[in-house]
Order: sequence, then C-alpha cells, then structure tokens
Amino acid sequence: FVIQECYVQNTAREYAKIYAAEAEPLEGFGEVPEIIPIFLVHRPANNIPYATVEEELVGEFVKYSVRDGKEVNFLRRDSEAGQKCCTFQHWVYEKTNGSLLVTDLQGVGMKLTDVGIATLAKGYKGFKGNCSISFIEQFRALHQCNKYCEMLGLKSLRTTHQKQRKATFIKSKNLPNSSTLKKTVPKKAREPRDFISSEH
Repeated sequence: FVIQECYVQNTAREYAKIYAAEAEPLEGFGEVPEIIPIFLVHRPANNIPYATVEEELVGEFVKYSVRDGKEVNFLRRDSEAGQKCCTFQHWVYEKTNGSLLVTDLQGVGMKLTDVGIATLAKGYKGFKGNCSISFIEQFRALHQCNKYCEMLGLKSLRTTHQKQRKATFIKSKNLPNSSTLKKTVPKKAREPRDFISSEH
C-alpha cells in the first residue's frame, strides 16, 4: 500500500511540474499548486518495515477537489488555490484525453499532499490509478471552468451539452412567420447567455 501511495503521489507531482511550466509564464496566472514529494523508507528492523516520509505542512489543511456530488467545498470554488487545483484537474483530464484525473487534491495553501489518481479501467500508458473511475465521470459532470482554465485555453466540458440543448430547443419551436421571428429571436438569443453566466 505505501509503495502505491508513493507511486501515485510522485506521478501526480510530475504532472503538476508540467502544468506549472505551462501556467507560470502566463501573465496574471501567479503561483501554481505544488504536489510535495513523498519518499519510501525501508526499516528492516521494524515491525512495519516500510513507511513514507514527506515535508510537514503547517497551517489550515483544506480539501480542494470533489470526491462525490455531495462534497462541495466553498474554499475549492472561491479560493485562488482551490480554483487553480480545479484547473490542474481539468488540464490533466484534457492532456490525457479524459483517461486520467488527479483527485483528492488537499493541503495547505498551494502545497498539496495525499492525492489520488483515477484512470479509466484499462489504465493510462501502463499506469493504473488508486481511485474509482466514477471520479472521472463526477469531475466531467461537476467541473465549472474558471479564469485559470480560460488562461490555459482549456475547452469547457459543458460546451457540447449546451450546443445539444440549444439545437433541440430551436428545432422544437414553431416559427409561424417572419414578423414573429423578428420579435422572438432577440429574446431567445439572450437565454443561452443567461444560462452560461449563471453557472460561473
């Protein structure tokens, strides 16, 4: 178990380094979350021969990512660290074509530890995560893009769903004549914008 814990956290740390390299140069992005390294220690004389060692994080410990639909942390949604963690999840999801998600993002400020990784059933590039595949589905359904997602040019996970809703809505409308059409189009054009702005 401790070996897998090290493997998962240090793999997530490598993704976080690539994310930092892309995000830090962007104007206005600022500090980037860091997943701290975790080390495996072998103690042959001890009853529990393997242990992990990592930096001690001092301060308020906060959970930033969603584990299921019921767990919504306002610090995740409202704080800079929380938003950047959500963007990191979105970035990894997009980089791996939806095959891998770093989850259980938690820590003090921008320093994170004890993270998890969810992968599709077959894994991703030979790597299998330690969290349920349902975490990926939950992320796809619950993620709300923020300004940091926009800075990195990440595609909204809801765009397709919105386009389908809009297309269905327009097809189901009967448009009797051109004079009525002129009156109804501006009103209908406003509705999708209202829907989008209410989500953010």
